[in-house]
Order: sequence, then structure tokens, then C-alpha cells
Amino acid sequence: MIRISLVKTTLAAAALSLCAALPAAANDVRIDQYGWGNSAGGAQNGWSNRIRVHQGGSWNGATAQQYGARNLSAIGQEGWRNSAATYQTGSRNAAGIGQFGSNHTAILTQDGNGNIAAGVQVGNGCAADVAQGGNGNVAAFVQSCP
Repeated sequence: MIRISLVKTTLAAAALSLCAALPAAANDVRIDQYGWGNSAGGAQNGWSNRIRVHQGGSWNGATAQQYGARNLSAIGQEGWRNSAATYQTGSRNAAGIGQFGSNHTAILTQDGNGNIAAGVQVGNGCAADVAQGGNGNVAAFVQSCP
């Protein structure tokens, strides 16, 4: 009986030590939503990927997909009926979208390594679509639509 308890204790300790090592390479998602009818979702496959979403207002939608390692997606939206999406494949890519106002759409796609894509849209009805393929690309956009 003591031998079985010792084996169970040893297995439990080994399992806990493995779980303790996971956060160093784990993916991370943080979503903050204020208002009404907002939605956010996505997918991560790989390690050390981070998704950050902040939405205030109503009926905003955000999607982030990451495949690879050490990618960062940051989406911030304030207003009504805004839509944002980031798609990242590779390593060390950074994508950011900031939308203020209403009825904006932004899509940032990165396929490669070390790419940076930024954003910001103000007003009403802006649309942005940025696609990066390869390594070390930098793209930025700012729009003030009526």
C-alpha cells in the first residue's frame, strides 16, 4: 500500500513540474470588452504567441489567428460596428489595429518572420487591408474617413 502511494505521489509531482514549465512557452490571450454585443475570438498554434483585444462600444468584432512563435496581435476598438482581424503565420510578427468611430473594417495578414503592421482609423466607414509576405517588412496606415 505504501509503495502505491509513493508511486502516485511521484507521478503527481512529475505532472505538476511539467505544468509549471508550460507558461514559459505557452500562448496567451487577453480580452477586455465593455458595452453591448461585442465579440472576440481566434486561434493559436505554436508557442509564446500573444493576443490582446480591447473593445468598447457596441457590436464590434475581433478575430486573431496565430501559427508559429512569438507573434503579437493587438486590437483596440472604440465605437460601433467595427470589425478587425489579424492573421499571422511565422515568427516574431507584430500586428496592431486601433479603430475609433463606427463601421470600420481592418484586416492585417502576415506570412513570414519579423514583420510589423500598424493601423488607426478615425471617423466612419474606413477600410484597410494590409498583407505582408516575407521577412522584415514594416507597414503603417492612418486614415480619417468622414
